[in-house]
Amino acid sequence: MSERLQDIQGFLREILAPRIAPGNTVLDLTAGRGRDTLFLAQAVGAEGRVHAFDIQETALTETRRLLEKQGVAERVSLYAADHALVRDFVSEPVNLAMFNLGYLPGSDHSITTQAVSTLQALQATLELLAENGILVLTIYRGHLGGEEEAKAVQQYLASLPRKIYSVLEGQYINQGDKAPYWILVQKKRGEIG
Repeated sequence: MSERLQDIQGFLREILAPRIAPGNTVLDLTAGRGRDTLFLAQAVGAEGRVHAFDIQETALTETRRLLEKQGVAERVSLYAADHALVRDFVSEPVNLAMFNLGYLPGSDHSITTQAVSTLQALQATLELLAENGILVLTIYRGHLGGEEEAKAVQQYLASLPRKIYSVLEGQYINQGDKAPYWILVQKKRGEIG
């Protein structure tokens, strides 16, 4: 378990690790600095596949460098594309998908995820999600447009049919109203209907 509860990503990786099997196909919809992509590449093993997306070449370069350093780059397909276009690149069912909404730490804070494309990416990802598959979002909202994106995501996920999806939210209650929080979605049935 992550030693610090302040480390949301470490906490979530602990929850997700036992739910990823070697050979799985997974998504990192916001590659960023590559830490989640690396976690996923290690978890799916040599027979698995990670599809990782980012719109910033800096993020993809850092992710590629990290994956190569750890010897797992061949397990990952990197796409210089908006996560809303996931279906243009991925057609097979996925077992897990991760999003970190906000901006790339240490970079231009004016380049952020946006509600419209994030909602498109969520819808496409839920369509790709296999039965019992999990989607996890970490939502950072302390930037311009962050609150609006968080509200749009929350409204969309709250509207999902409960017979098909379970949606769980976790947040700090003593860190202020701009603190990051997480949402887990599990698809209980593979087919809608």
